[in-house]
Amino acid sequence: MSVVLVVDDDPVQRRLIENMVSRFGYQAVTADSGDAALALLTGPHRRAVDCLVLDLVMPGLDGLGVMARMRDAGLDIPVIVQTAHGGIDNVVSAMRAGACDFVVKPASPERLQVTLRNALASKALAGELRRLTRSRDGTMTMADVVTRSAAMHKVLAAAEKAAASNIPALIEGESGVGKDMIARAIHGSSARRAKPFVAVNCGAMPENLVESILFGHEKGAFTGATEKHAGKFVEADGGTLFLDEVGELPMAAQVKLLRALQEGEVEAVGGRKPVKVDVRIISATNRDLIADVKAARFREDLFYRLHVFPILVPPLRQRAEDIPELARHFLARFAAEEGKPVRSIAPEALRMLVAHRWPGNVRQLENAVFRAVVLAEGEEITAGEFPQVAAQTGDNNRDAAGMPMPTVADSPALSGQSLTINAPSLPLIDAAGEIRPFDEIEREVIRFAISYYRGQMSEVARRLRIGRSTLYRKLEGLGLDKETAHAKETVSAN
Repeated sequence: MSVVLVVDDDPVQRRLIENMVSRFGYQAVTADSGDAALALLTGPHRRAVDCLVLDLVMPGLDGLGVMARMRDAGLDIPVIVQTAHGGIDNVVSAMRAGACDFVVKPASPERLQVTLRNALASKALAGELRRLTRSRDGTMTMADVVTRSAAMHKVLAAAEKAAASNIPALIEGESGVGKDMIARAIHGSSARRAKPFVAVNCGAMPENLVESILFGHEKGAFTGATEKHAGKFVEADGGTLFLDEVGELPMAAQVKLLRALQEGEVEAVGGRKPVKVDVRIISATNRDLIADVKAARFREDLFYRLHVFPILVPPLRQRAEDIPELARHFLARFAAEEGKPVRSIAPEALRMLVAHRWPGNVRQLENAVFRAVVLAEGEEITAGEFPQVAAQTGDNNRDAAGMPMPTVADSPALSGQSLTINAPSLPLIDAAGEIRPFDEIEREVIRFAISYYRGQMSEVARRLRIGRSTLYRKLEGLGLDKETAHAKETVSAN
């Protein structure tokens, strides 16, 4: 759900815009002054904000001052300015200061909705284009990884530490979770970012050509070797070699890879002497390499060479808060590529996407949004453009035997209106058939309740039948405080 920060010193206007923003399907956060807005954007408890609706005329720090401070802080957030005076001078000043659009008070719902939709679509498209460009140039950083998940922030923190050294990193996770992107972000954040980033899919190489592809070959070394080939290690000299699906390497290639890592040199097929290379190794796998080592499918000594700094990327189903943001970025990219006027995803479609289990992870979501953009006939994607997701949603909570899995809705003690109406069910059994830890379930329930009641913490506490102080203690204990401590009370009835 997109977060819109409404900044206005007039409480009536602030509440009016806040209510409209919430009705549009966005999460509204409010600030009554320019200083309060900057505290939310840059303070110790800063909030991830997608768009600002900013009053130009305020006591103290006014709208133009807020935009100047945002520019100094390097904040690239679209700003829609509000003004009670529609004079051309005010509009020109605001646009020169960095505003993407303006509305005249009192703003009509139709005008504000179109303006917000356009601003968010432009932000998503600009972010996606920057990310694709940096990925191609090898300059992608952690900031280019689209996420709002606390679990993913821990992954990025670990990746930052890996980037600060030449330590071999092994990125683990299911297929489609974004291991390639994490590897590129590590390289782009490291001292080697100006050097090549060379990616090799170990599972896609023919077994008889693995050594030639990795280490190179001399002309005439074998039938068909009509020219000399340097090999991926030499291509990546000075930079990073990314070995994707490293668990698929045949045993013979594992032996030569181990020697290359130990000696820092490679010997081409048919070559007479080894060549020194300076390569940082990042590998990735969706397999259980420890099990492969025990089954003698993967060399134990090579495993310990690669598994120096493991990074586990969680599947998309464990970070559902990332789904709306990822969907919006994919929508912006594919709409531009296909020349379609699609600008947004309907709230009911987003709820369906969040409820889906996504066994194919981010890659599956990307393909689903691509198909939806092609099918779309208007400016908004509805649930009807996701027929495959809709057909599978009813089967998301069945176990391997096809039997229904127990959910929160099955428990009288935990079910409630907020979790049974247009809400995703919450499985109590994990993919391995084991009961999920209680703190994991509690974390998802609280996170969903905060989103469902749009950050109104008194209402969240009342619906969960706990005290508000207890709620804040749980937020801190479950690691949700950084996500939600900024959730401002918008309903004054306490």
